[in-house]
Amino acid sequence: MSFLKVEDLNVYYGNIHAIKGVSLEVNKGEVVSLIGANGAGKTTTLQAISGLLPIKAGEITFNNNSILKQKAFKRTRLGIAQVPEGRRVFKGISVEDNLTLGGVSVNSTKEEDKIEMDKIYQLFPVLKERRKQEAGTLSGGEQQMLAMGRALMTRPQVLLLDEPSMGLSPLFVDKIFDTIALLKKDKTTILLVEQNANLALEVADRGYVLETGRIVKEGSAESLKSDPDVKAAYLGI
Repeated sequence: MSFLKVEDLNVYYGNIHAIKGVSLEVNKGEVVSLIGANGAGKTTTLQAISGLLPIKAGEITFNNNSILKQKAFKRTRLGIAQVPEGRRVFKGISVEDNLTLGGVSVNSTKEEDKIEMDKIYQLFPVLKERRKQEAGTLSGGEQQMLAMGRALMTRPQVLLLDEPSMGLSPLFVDKIFDTIALLKKDKTTILLVEQNANLALEVADRGYVLETGRIVKEGSAESLKSDPDVKAAYLGI
């Protein structure tokens, strides 16, 4: 049974039909990658799932219940957390305050926040070292860690990761994907949008290929990695 299911999703920007009948599903404990070129509609799909964009038609179910009528903050409380493209941390406040805001979004207690924050500091030791620093003073890679940590503070049942490697040095890209691999080992359910198809399929169980708002291929990560069209278009082979 699908944990998160999108059926025949249609999204418009004005008169532009951006998402054209997209259907996908994510099972509990699974990492699913959504790959495609810039402008394919990957981020739009995630934003529709998290409630940041209205949809024209289609259905989104989570735990077998429709969430179409739920506003974005209520979807977060249900267990859907998005790490946005570009990180979007609150730069003028401390690392720790950024993390605390993640807990506030789900009405958690101080005790629950402390337990979760300790887990995040174990996952990202550099955040503990810099917990009193303003978030805007962190490097891009450290801000990405903070954005992931803030989302994890909501105790998500599904984590939506939007372009986590964008703009990062190779060292930080490796660190971020090592963390995704650790989350996968811990059975965290993840829907990953990532332009670097090699990395995305390396960490995923299954994947979908999105082109101009439509799913054109789907399958296991291994089958997509060996698909001649995917290799030519996205893997540089």
